[in-house]
Amino acid sequence: MDTKIIRVRHTISVAVLLTAAYLFMLTMLPGSTCIAQAVDEKSIECHKEIAKTIVHGTALGLGEILKDVKEEKKRIALIRQFISPIRFYADNTGYFYVYKFNCENIAHATQKDLQGNNLYNHKDAKGKYVIRELSDAAKAGGGFVDFHWLKPGAKGEQKKLGYVEPIPGTDYFIGTGVYLP
Repeated sequence: MDTKIIRVRHTISVAVLLTAAYLFMLTMLPGSTCIAQAVDEKSIECHKEIAKTIVHGTALGLGEILKDVKEEKKRIALIRQFISPIRFYADNTGYFYVYKFNCENIAHATQKDLQGNNLYNHKDAKGKYVIRELSDAAKAGGGFVDFHWLKPGAKGEQKKLGYVEPIPGTDYFIGTGVYLP
């Protein structure tokens, strides 16, 4: 196997382990401000901070890993491999998604059927062009967007607050979100 590929896979493995450890510390350890709180404004703010922090760190890490990978198919495969197993928040409803700025889905941790599809014209249950707004927020350097989306294990779309940022050195953005009451 090519030495560069081995090095990239090793880097991804280490990054996944570090991310998992960080997420565990944020969401599972006793004393975490997000655990055992009622779903209220304080807990939502806590989840927003987790989303922003984890997206930012992951975007920077992926940007660094991808700078040495020039072939598009290999970049996409690495992104999918990286985000697929990651779950966070105490109820495991936290996951990542990655899109191109043109709204083409590159990777989705829970809805693999979206991968490769352009969702430019996708509207949520309330008529919002979700991916367009997420792309605009990412192009502006990052931000929050409220929308409705399928929640793992639930029926129908649920209210969600997403956070996105661009992945440095690419035409991709990464995001996550928190499902709201």
